[in-house]
Amino acid sequence: MWDFISLILNQNIILFYVINHGLDNNFFDFIMPLITNFGSILAWIVVCAVLFIFGGENGKKVAILGLAALFLSNVLVYLLKLIVAEPRPFLTLPHVDLLVSENDIYSFPSSHTASSFALAIIIGLKYKLNFKGINLRLIYPLLAFAGIVGFSRIYVGVHYPFDILFGALVGILSAILVLKVGNNVLVDKIVHVCVLDELERF
Repeated sequence: MWDFISLILNQNIILFYVINHGLDNNFFDFIMPLITNFGSILAWIVVCAVLFIFGGENGKKVAILGLAALFLSNVLVYLLKLIVAEPRPFLTLPHVDLLVSENDIYSFPSSHTASSFALAIIIGLKYKLNFKGINLRLIYPLLAFAGIVGFSRIYVGVHYPFDILFGALVGILSAILVLKVGNNVLVDKIVHVCVLDELERF
């Protein structure tokens, strides 16, 4: 059993080096730190704020659900980080290409990835794009973006691949749970009150 766990952990490190070192190039060195910042919880809060202000009634609902999913996913990530207490790769491994500054010492799981997958599910299932008469769900490009955010976290040297995998699972499960219990009268009431407040201003 321990041999199997050791093998898995070893593969985790090998894959980290494949991405962090093996794929090293000037374009990724420039673009990945930018992408990783767009996956932060602060960036997603800004997205939710924009949806709430400019997205109409549906945008307000999506923003509330999105913020709930962000809150839940990051609470779960925080608790898991305290329980597992795995140091980040640049703190324990030699020759890590660290492309961003990182104050949090714990690695497992990735909060950026959890946040990105949570909002990809929430926003993606609630919005569609109409392209030449064909309705395209936003969930597909948003999930792709969330995956790229996860990849960027490995490339910039702050997470292992397993951190990304479990961060994605936390984000997806958080979004599903919020959608299950959040699409209720409470959200509708919050939106209704906000809409009435806006109407009363005119």
